[in-house]
Amino acid sequence: MSPLDNPIWQSLITTHAHFAETCNSARKFLREVSVLAGFSEPTLDNYNSLASMMRPEEQVGLFLREPADPPSTWTIVRTRPLLQMLCQSPSALRVKQPEFIQLTKADVPEMLALTKLTNPGPFGTRTHELGDYLGIRVAGTLAAMAGERLRLPGYTEISAVCTHPDHLGHGYASALMGALMDRICSRGERPILHVLPENARAIQVYERLGFAKRATLHLAVLRHGEERQPPE
Repeated sequence: MSPLDNPIWQSLITTHAHFAETCNSARKFLREVSVLAGFSEPTLDNYNSLASMMRPEEQVGLFLREPADPPSTWTIVRTRPLLQMLCQSPSALRVKQPEFIQLTKADVPEMLALTKLTNPGPFGTRTHELGDYLGIRVAGTLAAMAGERLRLPGYTEISAVCTHPDHLGHGYASALMGALMDRICSRGERPILHVLPENARAIQVYERLGFAKRATLHLAVLRHGEERQPPE
């Protein structure tokens, strides 16, 4: 099995182990860093280990190889297929990159506001600590951003790619992704990303940048609590 088939777990046991809460063969990111969690295999014991780390009403996101089938004490908040894409060869046809800035802790309020507006995926107060996050400002306002999230040996995930609706159409997202891809490749790693299969426009952009569809995983957002009642 490729480590890319279980990227959250692989990230949490290697590069991002210092961000992990751990119980047996289950790990989850610190709540302020990310809602993502993982385990070596989706077994009853591992679900129980993950449950032992959960706070009341807390939700976690899993990337699974098969559709989620958790024990009855878990509630599936939502689940959907998730396309994983792997950079085969970075495109040399990228447009000239506009000036970008390295985003830091001081930029977190604007990063949170932009991700809340555009919903590229969960983003917390410490998510920016996972890797490089780059942004483009227009008239002093954060117009676009993208960054690195999961990191596992040989691979880094590009995530939180988003542009303010007032600044669409300028190629900012592609430019930021190109800058991140250059950084990742310079480290001898390969960029990966995850996208909803129905987001055809984004997939076309990613393919132009050199990404290819690798596998379909399954995103599951779960909450642990009262036992689910069987359907009537």
